[in-house]
Amino acid sequence: MTAWFKRKEKGIQTSTEEKKDTPKGLWYKSPTGKIVESEDLAKNFYVSPEDDYHVRIGSKEYFQILFDNNKFTELDEKLTSKDPLKFEDTKKYVERLKAAQKKTGLKDAVRTGFGKSFGKDMVICCMDFKFIGGSMGSVVGEKIARGIDYAIKKKTPFMMISKSGGARMMEAALSLMQLAKTSAKLAQLSEAGLPYISLCTDPTTGGTTASYAMLGDINIAEPGALIGFAGPRIVKDTTGKELPEGFQSSEFLLEHGFLDFISHRKDLKKKVNLYIDLIQNNPIRK
Repeated sequence: MTAWFKRKEKGIQTSTEEKKDTPKGLWYKSPTGKIVESEDLAKNFYVSPEDDYHVRIGSKEYFQILFDNNKFTELDEKLTSKDPLKFEDTKKYVERLKAAQKKTGLKDAVRTGFGKSFGKDMVICCMDFKFIGGSMGSVVGEKIARGIDYAIKKKTPFMMISKSGGARMMEAALSLMQLAKTSAKLAQLSEAGLPYISLCTDPTTGGTTASYAMLGDINIAEPGALIGFAGPRIVKDTTGKELPEGFQSSEFLLEHGFLDFISHRKDLKKKVNLYIDLIQNNPIRK
């Protein structure tokens, strides 16, 4: 009797082209253990249909959700960071930038799009966490500032989608200056009478939270997002108190008055434009 698993012929080789690999990303497993097909996940706004877990996504997916027919013009797309401090830890900062750009296909941690949402013009700045943890450096601050300037020029609403680990330490004080810079630009947007919608996603932390992420005319968040300034361990050590359950979740912040609304991703486009119509006292678009 010959076992089927015993190979009779020796030295059989299969060319690379003929190998049948399982496609990567075919399935997604949520933190609660629910498994969903990647294709179904994309169709459901990257939200796990069984447990409603909002998967982390980037500017590509948010622009696809918010802009009509995914049509938009990207602004300042070639703006890149320099290394004025010649920073180096385990790796040179310039090397980190090159590696991040190659890995992600992005120039930095934020992209700006201008297009129509529900038929009306809007400027949207969206952060990408996969680029050095969505850290806020000079380019992030500059692109947000230019995005606000463009919104003022075009007399359109401005939306900021935050997803960040905080200030970029490799740029030290230059990074921290972006808090004041973006806040000053948002004051100009307000003086121009134009609405600012801020969306906090998972995670929104550090200097981002301490500046533009919490300055919206309407501050909204996605369900279950981590939102805070310092991490829970630092807060606990500083205050000397046990932290309540769900501390720094979007639901906790809503309950304590830091947010206006929590929006499910499938309702995001409709709700954002509803808020804009209400702020501008315009007829509500259907």
